[in-house]
Amino acid sequence: MSKINQQLIAEELGISRATVSRCFTNHPGINPTTRGKVFALASKLGYSHAEKREPATHQRRRTSTTLGVLICVDLPSFDRTDYGNPGQELLNGLSEVARVQDVRLDLHFVRPEELHLNDPSYAKVVSIGRRSWDGVVLIYPFPQTIVDELRKKYPVVSLVEQYGKNSMDCVDVDHHRGIERLVDHLQSKGHRRIGFFTWHYPVEAGWALRRYGAYVEMMTARGLEIHPEDAINVDPRRKLSLPKSHAEVVKQTKSGVTAWICAADHQAFDLMKAMAAAGLKVPQDVSITGFDGLDPLKGQLKLTTVDIPFHQIGVIGGKRLIDLIRKRFDSQQHILLNCELIMGGTVAKPKAAKRVRS
Repeated sequence: MSKINQQLIAEELGISRATVSRCFTNHPGINPTTRGKVFALASKLGYSHAEKREPATHQRRRTSTTLGVLICVDLPSFDRTDYGNPGQELLNGLSEVARVQDVRLDLHFVRPEELHLNDPSYAKVVSIGRRSWDGVVLIYPFPQTIVDELRKKYPVVSLVEQYGKNSMDCVDVDHHRGIERLVDHLQSKGHRRIGFFTWHYPVEAGWALRRYGAYVEMMTARGLEIHPEDAINVDPRRKLSLPKSHAEVVKQTKSGVTAWICAADHQAFDLMKAMAAAGLKVPQDVSITGFDGLDPLKGQLKLTTVDIPFHQIGVIGGKRLIDLIRKRFDSQQHILLNCELIMGGTVAKPKAAKRVRS
């Protein structure tokens, strides 16, 4: 690989070297989305702009506030571009706050399977960051052990993930409101047997379980019967591979489920392909909804889903961490943002009720 420097980052992103340099100095003329992409690529390439921090004599003194940003994900997953990237939108919102508040972001990717700060992907990051970070933002679910160790060292704010074992600041979406809108929409179309589908992840996805909890609550409140076998991958004691999960969904669809609520849009996109491979048409044979508000895959129907304001979550999360740094022992806050139903082409009235096995 060529020497990792600002010129290489500029060439990879198709922008000028001057633009890259201005991203690292919080220049007010740089678009937050561009800044977010520069920070993400720099971290993936291993370029540390922290080492380039000495200002020229003509430059004003920079603020000493630095926010560590940790993204717990395998890089191929973060880079997936066939549908929208929520993590990048969260980062774009953070970069907007960083420019306005004149603070620096120090971004690093860490591995989901690692459980302690002395594990490889954390060790160097934290040893360097320990001297310069004023607080930490967490993007995507982290192991509870990592969260506990970080909170002993820094003020921490989590984006789109709540950690119930210990009180911690979090900016998230109102899961209950989103699921309520999906259940009500499906019920208005005539669906009565509605299933819930999610994946198993390397780190437990608390957001998926919260959406499942909301599903149980809303189905009960609306007088709709819940069939335990129609909830796929919600029991941590029964972990199904993705192919087996899809097969289970197909099986339950053929036994009477007329609609599926997927815990996330990317799950729904893959499920629609599995349905097609099984000879089932969406929405003629079965309706599918998601949760995120991502654009559809090329050639797929627009998904019926709920929109999560990822960019705004990043903005509010950054502001909250800055406030927490200034008032270290302020009471913890859970800030929940509203989400709106997005109508797509993946929901229709169910076919005539099928005979369900006794």
